[in-house]
Amino acid sequence: MEERRVVITGTGVISPVGNDTAAFWSALKAGRCGISAYPDAPWKLPVKVAGVVRDFDPTAYGISVKETKRNDRFCLFAQAAAEQAMAQSGLVAGTNIAPERLGVYVGTGIGGMQTFVEQTTVMLEEGEDRISPLFIPKMIGNIAAGNVAIRYGAQGANLTTAAACASSTQSVGEAFRAVKFGFADAIIAGGTEAVLNPLAFGGFVSAHALTLADDPMRASLPFSADRGGFVMAEGACMLILEEYNHARERGADILAEVTGYANYCDAHHATAPRPDGLPASWAIRDALAQSGYRAGEDLYINAHGTGTHLNDAAETAAIKLALGEADAHRASVSSTKSMTGHMIGAAGAVELLASALALHDGVIPPTIGLIHPDPELDLDYTPLEAVERPVTVAVSNSLGFGGHDASVALRKI
Repeated sequence: MEERRVVITGTGVISPVGNDTAAFWSALKAGRCGISAYPDAPWKLPVKVAGVVRDFDPTAYGISVKETKRNDRFCLFAQAAAEQAMAQSGLVAGTNIAPERLGVYVGTGIGGMQTFVEQTTVMLEEGEDRISPLFIPKMIGNIAAGNVAIRYGAQGANLTTAAACASSTQSVGEAFRAVKFGFADAIIAGGTEAVLNPLAFGGFVSAHALTLADDPMRASLPFSADRGGFVMAEGACMLILEEYNHARERGADILAEVTGYANYCDAHHATAPRPDGLPASWAIRDALAQSGYRAGEDLYINAHGTGTHLNDAAETAAIKLALGEADAHRASVSSTKSMTGHMIGAAGAVELLASALALHDGVIPPTIGLIHPDPELDLDYTPLEAVERPVTVAVSNSLGFGGHDASVALRKI
């Protein structure tokens, strides 16, 4: 089967640091923290901060007031990000791409959890016969991909991935493979999540995964000696992955080339990563090998970098295993979760966007808050401020509950 080149021709993002690509990238380069005090109402949990999407108006993205009421927040985020990406790409099903050759791949860790919580409350307080007829179509995880496809007449392959924190890395990676091997000419690919509610916070607190910090600026601390857990966040990101010649023939702007993808499983523990990072290293190694990476090339690694003790240590070990000590220390690494918080199922796509922009502009976004580095973690994590560095290759990593390890690699074009 002929292998084809795959490029990014459109981007869209809804995030705690900005609700479009320009605002998002400007914030990351400036080291701006999108984490804020949370919740707005008192509760019995020790969580004090979160990465909240602010000033989100679905109608600004062509979503009617009626449709806003018929969709969960995670689905609205997905549609808003897809609208940006499709507008930027210039693709129109039936005009410059056949509808059956345009697909939609969306990852989400949890799906319509807000709707689940709301309708559970209705059931407990009013009875089972008062549950909304919209409960299922608002809650199910695949509805974001379904509604995006409906909106753009995308009749090609449609896939929903649910791999916790690796969900949208897998969705973009699988979309890359589908376009590369000729199953589609373009795919709207990414991820979305909106689970800032007491049920989700309570679950993660009980799992000892979240930071209990009071100060938003000292809450998400990847690779720091004083890190204490991740900051939960919400948002979405969509990327248009398109076959290279198809994009060139219609004069599309190209941000970066997608060149490699791999995923493995720790098969170790439900929530903790394998300490030696071995399967994660295979994902990094394979994604870079597919990209033709050569030792000594200028490389950027957007780390999963959650700010938990186990993750940051295991990922550092994985990078060293994948690259060898010399190349691992030559690479520029950073965790943009230090600014956005952890967007769960949307995190991988958001971080791929950051990686593509870093390649395009030759700017490495920082790991803010890295004032007290962990002495046992000794790579170049780009502390505090962005660094200008022309890089030719980037790889974005995701490590999810269940042991899911996934990496997607990009090349400057």
